[in-house]
Amino acid sequence: MAVRLLYGEISDLCVGKPKLGWISASASISEALSALKASGDTQLSVWECTGESANGRWICVGKFSVADVILYLCREINLADPFKAFEAPVSDILPKAEFPIVRHLEADSSLLEAIECILEGTQNLVIPITNHRTTDARKKSFIRKKVLKCDCLNRHLHCCWLTQEDMVRYLLNSIGVFSPIPTLTVESLDAIDSDIITLPYYKAASSALAQFSRALAQQKPIAVVDDENRLIGEISPVALARCNITTAAAIMTLSVADLMAYIEYSEPPEDLVQLIKMRLEGKNLVGMMELMDEFFHTSKAPSSYSPCSSDDESLSSSIDISKNGGWGRHSSTTRWEVVVCGPGSSLVAVMFQALANQVPCVWVVEEDQTLVGAVTLAGILEALSNVAP
Repeated sequence: MAVRLLYGEISDLCVGKPKLGWISASASISEALSALKASGDTQLSVWECTGESANGRWICVGKFSVADVILYLCREINLADPFKAFEAPVSDILPKAEFPIVRHLEADSSLLEAIECILEGTQNLVIPITNHRTTDARKKSFIRKKVLKCDCLNRHLHCCWLTQEDMVRYLLNSIGVFSPIPTLTVESLDAIDSDIITLPYYKAASSALAQFSRALAQQKPIAVVDDENRLIGEISPVALARCNITTAAAIMTLSVADLMAYIEYSEPPEDLVQLIKMRLEGKNLVGMMELMDEFFHTSKAPSSYSPCSSDDESLSSSIDISKNGGWGRHSSTTRWEVVVCGPGSSLVAVMFQALANQVPCVWVVEEDQTLVGAVTLAGILEALSNVAP
């Protein structure tokens, strides 16, 4: 039964999926941000036309989110004039990865083929969807060979995303056919990924741009740890995609722990905004300050501004402010809410945790919060797909 399920067509997973929102790779970042806001989604597919515009073929070459823009603004070339950066084409900011992070598959491809793509590094699969299914071999062949015209991309062929979460959720609905694998521990299944990205809480976020870029390209959260490698919190590409573009200024001025606090707020408190602007002024990042002003419509921080009021002093006393340049609202003993399990947790329990919390991975920790690794959605798919010959 499990093998039959894995060899089933992925079109079964596309039922009810919305049509994929898209933008052209040649569109400006400003245009893409407007399209993203209008769509209500956190990401859009990016398409590029190969060949002449009159008879070219459109292919999906990546995906666009605010997280991409945030890291693009943090590049040294854009710090002085972030507004000019918005004129660049979307193609300039697509993450570079060893394997394509987006891949096309036919609707009659098997679920096992889709999982193999995921295990090679693909994050999203683009699947053509039609208004009705047909068993006519000639019609299927026509659909496969159909060329996407530049002026009729939406009319001729609808596409949808398939994500790792979609596949794990689909398999969970038939988890019994994989018995006894789901009841085994993640440790015994060798499903714990030790190739994780970690950052100490006191590290300057601006010095970790390479780690942020890797996290975005691989869609892996960053574990924030203390000096004993105990998990404090995380910075997720999913969370960054829900932020606004001023997070670039936060990255350039705050510690990793303070950045977590900034990301958590839908509207950051005024004193934190002013602290960021004060530090931008100290670094002579005038363009970033203007970006903050335009977004928040606030004035520059007064020169006498102090990040820690008398009410904050007791809170900041347990952390070495000189070490991390902290905002004073947390300490090394503070723990943010993250989804964790133990090495002895069963695979099915971890599946429930990941899907219920809509996270790309569940951190694996010892009883004292020491970080062991993570169970990713891709790791779950690999463990379940091992039943296929």
